[in-house]
Amino acid sequence: MKLLETRTYQGPNLYAHFPVMRLTLQLGPLEARPSATLPGFCDRLLDLIPTLAEHTCSVGSAGGFVRRLTEGEGTWLGHVLEHVAIELQNLCGARVSFGKTRGSGESGEYHVVYEYEDARVGQAAGDLALRLLHHLVGPDLATDAPFDAAFDFPVERDKLIRDSQRRALGPSTLSLVRAAEARGIPWLRLNDYSLVQFGYGKWQKRIQATVTSETRHISVEIASDKQETNRILADLGLPVPKQEMVYSLEDALRAARRVGWPLVVKPLNANHGRGVSIGLRDDEGVRLAFDKAREHSRAVLVESFITGEDHRMLVIHGELVAVAKRVPGHVVGDGVHTVEELVHLTNQDPRRGIGHEKVLTRLEFDHQAERLLQQSGVTRTTVIEAGQVLYLRSTGNLSTGGTAIDLTDVVHPDNAEMAIRAAQAIGLDVIGIDFLTPDISKSYREVGGAVCEVNAAPGFRMHVAPSEGKPRDVAAKVIEMLFPPGTPARIPIAAITGTNGKTTTARMLAHIFKLRGETVGLTTTDGVYIDGRRTVEGDMTGPVSAQMVLRDPTVSVAVLETARGGLLRAGMGYKFPDVACCLNVAADHLGLGGIDTLDQLAGVKRIPIEVARDAVVLNADDPLCLQMADWSEAKHVWYVTVNPQHTLVREHIRAGGKAVALEGGVNGQMITLYDRGAHLPLLWTHLIPATIEGRALHNVQNAMFAAALAVAMGVKLDDVRHGLRTFDSTYFQSPGRMNIYDGLGFKVILDYGHNPAAVQAMCRLVDGLHQSGAVPGRKVCILAAPGDRRDEDIRHVAQIAAKTFDLVICRRDDNPRGRKPDEVPRMLESVLLEAGLAADQVRVIPYEVDALQAALEVCRPGDVLLAFCDKVSRSWKQIIYFHGTLAGREVRIGPDGEARLAEPDGAGPGAMAAGRAAVQGRQKAHGESAADVQRDESGEDAGGEGPFGLGLPEGVVRDERGVRLARTDEAD
Repeated sequence: MKLLETRTYQGPNLYAHFPVMRLTLQLGPLEARPSATLPGFCDRLLDLIPTLAEHTCSVGSAGGFVRRLTEGEGTWLGHVLEHVAIELQNLCGARVSFGKTRGSGESGEYHVVYEYEDARVGQAAGDLALRLLHHLVGPDLATDAPFDAAFDFPVERDKLIRDSQRRALGPSTLSLVRAAEARGIPWLRLNDYSLVQFGYGKWQKRIQATVTSETRHISVEIASDKQETNRILADLGLPVPKQEMVYSLEDALRAARRVGWPLVVKPLNANHGRGVSIGLRDDEGVRLAFDKAREHSRAVLVESFITGEDHRMLVIHGELVAVAKRVPGHVVGDGVHTVEELVHLTNQDPRRGIGHEKVLTRLEFDHQAERLLQQSGVTRTTVIEAGQVLYLRSTGNLSTGGTAIDLTDVVHPDNAEMAIRAAQAIGLDVIGIDFLTPDISKSYREVGGAVCEVNAAPGFRMHVAPSEGKPRDVAAKVIEMLFPPGTPARIPIAAITGTNGKTTTARMLAHIFKLRGETVGLTTTDGVYIDGRRTVEGDMTGPVSAQMVLRDPTVSVAVLETARGGLLRAGMGYKFPDVACCLNVAADHLGLGGIDTLDQLAGVKRIPIEVARDAVVLNADDPLCLQMADWSEAKHVWYVTVNPQHTLVREHIRAGGKAVALEGGVNGQMITLYDRGAHLPLLWTHLIPATIEGRALHNVQNAMFAAALAVAMGVKLDDVRHGLRTFDSTYFQSPGRMNIYDGLGFKVILDYGHNPAAVQAMCRLVDGLHQSGAVPGRKVCILAAPGDRRDEDIRHVAQIAAKTFDLVICRRDDNPRGRKPDEVPRMLESVLLEAGLAADQVRVIPYEVDALQAALEVCRPGDVLLAFCDKVSRSWKQIIYFHGTLAGREVRIGPDGEARLAEPDGAGPGAMAAGRAAVQGRQKAHGESAADVQRDESGEDAGGEGPFGLGLPEGVVRDERGVRLARTDEAD
């Protein structure tokens, strides 16, 4: 067996609506050897992991997997790996059960999918499961990996458990997470420890263990200073022990005589009972206790010993919510076993673990235990009498082996009032008060008692899982404090998917919300935007960028472009959007990532539709989108259609459904909403700048989707109208999406379109402009296609373009994506010539910069140039600076895409200032930032020679205009 690939899916994905791991496994010769045909395999596996017998598998009842494993020929080892990986996680404390194993289409190759809670633990479980199966099948069949004869599964299993427990959330943090989940509040783990975010965007709250984002820092500081805490409580008349702080042993001994015996010696600012010694009655005890306390703090406290039971009183938001009596770690004699054996037997309790991994902690022999044994006159080998209690700890902390008994229902009102006053005095929202009293059910005024300590970030373990008594849902009180009833925890989330139009629709929707006063978090193919400012550059349409937006504490609305690639690689990254839309499903990226057909592509793009809660918006004119309605569990389904006679949409409207339709009128075409029987005209299409007076039908559709999404998210119609009427297709507002420049005497349209559907939409626009007389001249196109697309998709692009343009210049992207340098442009050229274009109507100029330069030079007034470009920023600068001079100086585009002004010889400060003013004016006119155009102070272009400052690689051939024709090593 060979592991080919591991993928970790966050949130909804192609296999489930929750996080899963996918291992791609090649069985090799084991494809012909299912489990029951391997001698001894099944018995040895079940001996090592007997809990596999509880797995139901497809049978649906306990023992189902064992039946699949052993009956007949058995099952394939990919399926076995799935169950072993699941069970190993359960042994680590996870609660997972989902899995599926399916063939990938290649012989012997399987996708093994299983649920996980922690990604690292899930991956480690898969790795260990694979090693175990290799070990069980033996060296003769485990040919794809070195056989490890020394492999010891129990040792490796325990190591996995220990590692997973180190990464696991602690019991207090986990209880808070469970309480948030029970109330539908989303959460994100922000580090490898206990820092957790509850809620999204501006509504988020954070916790670290039981410290919350509402916890005051000054209160934590006070609680950490035991002397200051003692003084503040004493000043309010609350019961506290007499106390002195010392820094030396001599001072400790003198303080002991002043305070009086018996004593407690403890560090000033430690926790979990570390370094605490109690019941000291002589100088020798003080000496030992002082040295132990100094291991944790420079300052040491000497205080009077209060007789009584140790109680933890938990106060949350001014309310006493739980009280537990803490019993120090101990053993009870049976007259048979030694003390050491009793400790071992006590630690066999399945509730006891290491540290905070379980509800109780194992007992250990350490300095304090040995001291208490010595005081009791026994050793580890002593057999104590039956029923005798031997304490191995002087404090009742659960972290040192203590147990807890819930006493919340019997606490005396005076004691409850005292705890609440103490919490208010310190100022903590969540506080643990350690109160010593003989009987918590009686007033401390009668029986005595004192507050010996208060704790910021108190543990919840003793309350949620006491050794005796009723568990208390204290975590729910914290969540209610952070999110009172009626308080939102989520920001509105819109997920936008489809083949074409995602970015424009997302930008339209974000623009509508921004004008409404919201702080929008937007993810697109060119970056992450927070309130209109790009914070991260790049293709940000996957789960990482979605979480960036949801973690931002300023964001009030999230608009998330959700692309096929991110869904296939890693899932959505969050549980569900409020609204989701699918614009269309068209041929693009087919043959990549295991997606070969349109139906498979639709299955990927359907993921956000399946999990959206409030509404989904679907393209009724696309059958694949229309079918997605059957998969949706959202409250409302909106249909979008440009066909006012659409039969299904008409029936949907008559049944009280919601839709957006394009309807003809005297004044043009009107975007119209239908909502529960109401007919609501929204806006004439020619009033939306991005539609080019209604001619750009694809942007009309994008506007219709944006309108439906906005209304579904509660935006008023007037705000939708205002947003659409002020959204245009300029480079500044929507880079690479139908950006038009009219400053050259002819019209240039820059677009990022790279698939047949996108090219078709832009060709319709160009034909419409030509037919209307807006561009009476020639139609020129720069055509390309990504190299990783199928040959038929590349050919289809050329077939579409051949019907529209008078001149086509074929190029390739900077990254050929596995193709030969001129393979794509030559393929385009061949199809164009086959379609009937003359040889002088088709040119091949492979490099984008050169192709755009040639096209700009060939255009004349009245022409239209449609430039499909990959490097949008570089190409836009090349277009607007095409004339080559500004303020009397040459404008050059460097290889980094930056425009620079070369200084003329002898240019003085005045000329330089004039040049800067000219550049700034051009920036303002075309929506560029100040960093977009840079002046080279030396007067030389860092990009080298050539018309755009592009360095000339060796072997480049140019014509008399400086246009690169080919490399000498590429020429025919």
